[in-house]
Amino acid sequence: MNKILHWFSLAVEIKTLKRSIKVAVIVGTILMLINHGDIILYGDIEVHHMLKIILTYLVPYLVSTYSSVESKLNH
Repeated sequence: MNKILHWFSLAVEIKTLKRSIKVAVIVGTILMLINHGDIILYGDIEVHHMLKIILTYLVPYLVSTYSSVESKLNH
């Protein structure tokens, strides 16, 4: 249990959060434009599209957080 708490404490450090948010904004925006740009451009966006767009930003955030924490643990 202590390992899990330590992992999450590293995940919510300011440096980790800032890095993960930057990655999510940049990568998420690129992916969102590639995958959903036409829907947004034509104004055909629906609720299920919004859920997919949220996931499009969430996945790079989680990958960046995971990578940062694992890197800190392995040093």
